[in-house]
Order: sequence, then structure tokens, then C-alpha cells
Amino acid sequence: MSAVEIRDLRLSYNQQPLFAGFNFVLPKGKWTTLLGASGIGKSTLVRAIAGLENHAITEGEIVLSPTQQISYMAQQDALYPWLSVLDNVQLHLHLQGKKNKQSEEKAKALLTAVKMANHWHKPCYQLSGGQRQRVALARTLMQDANTILMDEPFSALDAVTRIQLQDLACDLLKHKTVLLITHDPQEAIRLSDTIYVLKNQPARLSEPIELSSAPPRQLGQQDLWLLQEQLLAQLIEGQHEN
Repeated sequence: MSAVEIRDLRLSYNQQPLFAGFNFVLPKGKWTTLLGASGIGKSTLVRAIAGLENHAITEGEIVLSPTQQISYMAQQDALYPWLSVLDNVQLHLHLQGKKNKQSEEKAKALLTAVKMANHWHKPCYQLSGGQRQRVALARTLMQDANTILMDEPFSALDAVTRIQLQDLACDLLKHKTVLLITHDPQEAIRLSDTIYVLKNQPARLSEPIELSSAPPRQLGQQDLWLLQEQLLAQLIEGQHEN
């Protein structure tokens, strides 16, 4: 079953068509990755799925399953620096006037899960980049959505922190429907059940690449190294075709 269906979509940015006649199905309960070079329109597409780029849709439709609730996690954490970590995690409930003792306990439990239990009282301006993304992940989980849209959420982090956050997200989002947007073949291979490569302009999808082993994967196996080379070659080929 599908969580999201995109049908004959035409999506433009500054009058430049990024997608035309674009079709895509996001299956429930799996990690699906759209891998593409910078500027191909990945972020605009995922923002359109989140309902944040409706003005950019000129044809077609994005259909959500009636049971789907969507949470969006971007590259920029968008935390309020003057609010505490705990208040940032509860922000959407605060805006709805629903923050209470129960939500505070849940937020603390999530901060424990993302290894930020000792920092819940701090204002966010005191946190490192990696710590901020941990808080952003806890805030995403706080929304209890069953579909998570992740737009390059780890790309600004150093290599060690990036791997730690990938592993953490993989564990905490198990059994959720996840659409990951990335330009990093290694990240796609480590986390995905299915990978599509976006290339050309307007963008089109490659054939799906299915991975059978359980994520998060270590990249020492020869077949995964070969897949990484294959994905890089597709990205380079897609840029040359534009």
C-alpha cells in the first residue's frame, strides 16, 4: 500500500520546470530515498509533498493516503534559539495550546532516546550542530506522524556525527514510512530499502534499486562499494545530460 502518490506532476521553481509528467509512489512502512545532485529539485519536491510548495504545482496532484500524517525534517533545524530544548520539542503542541505535563514527560523521554536528556533545560543557542539535529529529530518524533519527510537532515554535520545520527534515526523511525532526500550515495545505501536516482531536467526517476539487508548498513561489503560506484556514475551521467 502507498502512503503518497504523485500523479502527472508538473512542478516549477522561478518558472523553470523541475518535474513534468512526474509519477511516484511512496510505499508504507519503508525507507525510500530520492538521490540526486544539488539543484535538481529534490527539496522543492519534498516540500511540495509536505504542502509547503503548493504554488509551484502547475499540473497533476499529490495524493496522501487518508491515514497519513506527515512530519517534515529539513537540513536546517529551525529551532528557536531562545527557547529551551524541552520547549522546542513541544513547540507544535504549544502553538496548538496543548502543551501539558504529559507532553513534557513524552518530550523528556524522546530527548533521552536521542541522547539529549542532560540538556533539556538549555536554550538551543548553546548547542552544537549535532546536538541541534538530535533535538530536531526528537521534535519530529513528538508529532507522532506515520510518514516522515527528511530533506538532507544530516548533510551539514561532520562525518562521525552524521553516522551517529543516521543510526539513531534508523532505530527510532523503524516501522515508519520515510522519504529521505539526499545527494550522498553512502547515506542512501546505509539507510534505504529502495533508492531512486533523480536525473535530467525536468527530472526523471531511475529504475528502483532494492536493498535486501537490514539498515543501517556498514559499507565494507564489496557489493555495497560497487553499488556506491554505480550510483555515483548515474549522478555524474545525469549532470552531463542536463
